[in-house]
Amino acid sequence: MNISKRKTFLKKIFILCGAFIFVALWINYDMVRFSKQYIKHPDDERLMGADCILVLGARVWRNGQPSHILEDRIITGIDLYRAGIAPALLMSGDHGRKNYDEVKAMKQYAVERNIPANRVFTDHAGFSTYDSCYRARDVFCAKKVVIVTQQYHLYRALYIARCLGLEAYGVASDRRFIYGEKRRQIREFFARIKAVGAVLIKASPRYLGEQIPIQTSSGSATDG
Repeated sequence: MNISKRKTFLKKIFILCGAFIFVALWINYDMVRFSKQYIKHPDDERLMGADCILVLGARVWRNGQPSHILEDRIITGIDLYRAGIAPALLMSGDHGRKNYDEVKAMKQYAVERNIPANRVFTDHAGFSTYDSCYRARDVFCAKKVVIVTQQYHLYRALYIARCLGLEAYGVASDRRFIYGEKRRQIREFFARIKAVGAVLIKASPRYLGEQIPIQTSSGSATDG
């Protein structure tokens, strides 16, 4: 490759990289701008009348206990349930392996704090934020949901839920400082780009299954 061709090639690479960075930054900016209007204080009356409180999963330790980031989400969900925001909690997380079960830990935590077991539903196939929102709509037949997760994650969750046609609001579960914030923000930057792609191509979740209407069913129907 001569010098002229090399310069042309490098110029094209530079332009493509610049275009990707611009698009990535714009996606992140626009998603935050769109979603922040739906993040509400727990006392906001617009939260009332939801079909369920959708608590998004996160890491569970080897001893079966929820990590701090997950514990804060569960506690926030419990507080909203006790405030009468919705008649059910939908715990959605990863149970893709026999020896790893986020939703069992989430439900157990809530039940141990006197939340009726039949009002706590578990979505064992919430392998991603997109899958959790999609299944809340198509498996659990929810139309209005209150999503609970940390604020950095709420922007993406609300964007996905709203694009899927859910009347979705969010309550942030930032109850304490948790180490690793910068790493999570970097991961979220790229996850938002992936979410836009999933919405645009109308991706299907990894697993769907039969309907379990959350309005008329018991949480025991989802115990795995």
